Amino acid sequence: MVANFDYGSAFSRNIGWVTESEQLRLKNARVAIGGLGGVGGVHLLTLARLGIGKFSIADFDKFDIVNFNRQVGATVSSLGKPKLDVLRDMVRDINPEVDLRLFPDGVNDDNLEDFLTDVDVYVDGLDFFAFDARRKTFAACERKGIPVVTAAPLGLGVALLVFGPGGMPFEEYFGFEGGDEMEMAIRFLVGLSPAMLQRGYVADMSRVNLAERKGPSCIAACQLCAGVAAIETLKLVLGRKGVRLAPLGTQFDAYRMQYALTWRPWGHRNPMQRLMRYLVRRQLGL
Repeated sequence: MVANFDYGSAFSRNIGWVTESEQLRLKNARVAIGGLGGVGGVHLLTLARLGIGKFSIADFDKFDIVNFNRQVGATVSSLGKPKLDVLRDMVRDINPEVDLRLFPDGVNDDNLEDFLTDVDVYVDGLDFFAFDARRKTFAACERKGIPVVTAAPLGLGVALLVFGPGGMPFEEYFGFEGGDEMEMAIRFLVGLSPAMLQRGYVADMSRVNLAERKGPSCIAACQLCAGVAAIETLKLVLGRKGVRLAPLGTQFDAYRMQYALTWRPWGHRNPMQRLMRYLVRRQLGL
């Protein structure tokens, strides 16, 4: 404990947007974050400043110089260090009283149940291509009735989906069953952003290669994701109205300054989704 730290004072400027009793509920809430890379790390720090008092965080990776453009924990001094250790120290610098459960092996079959124990909201920070871990984590959340917030940094903006009781299941929405990795990547991309507002302003398409798991990224988009995901998490923890569950989705593209609300009944089977997947395959030369 730090002698001069006081939770009430540290997060007092949140009061007004939330009540004092609601701030206490945030303090006692547990949020799980799988992955602490581009979005996961900034999710953690943003939620900590919101006053969330308990986290379960998982990551097995170490910081590399290629992370510098977008990952909040990536600095010269953190090169080669485990992301989990770096973000652990950063979040404790914000709230020394924070309750952390650490999972240094990432999210896997052996620790998934422990990872989601007593969790109020799961915020997805897994790598785009971590389809096996994502499918298992979302399925476990569905069984346990844990709402899931996924905010994806697509283009220079954010695409938001929330899965939870009363909404469409993850697998029904994306339709991953039976697809190879390339097909799952396309279905995930189109499912995350049905409006595809990011199409059309990619400066160098040669940098987009799903087969090699490569694509451009930007810290501005990651920070937009963190803000949006934090507000959805706040609403879920506090039982506020206004949470839109899949198959409803939202996307804001800061480059175009456009906002889109999408509704895709039948999920991946929706005719508009089928058409968009066809167009994406054509753009990628598949």
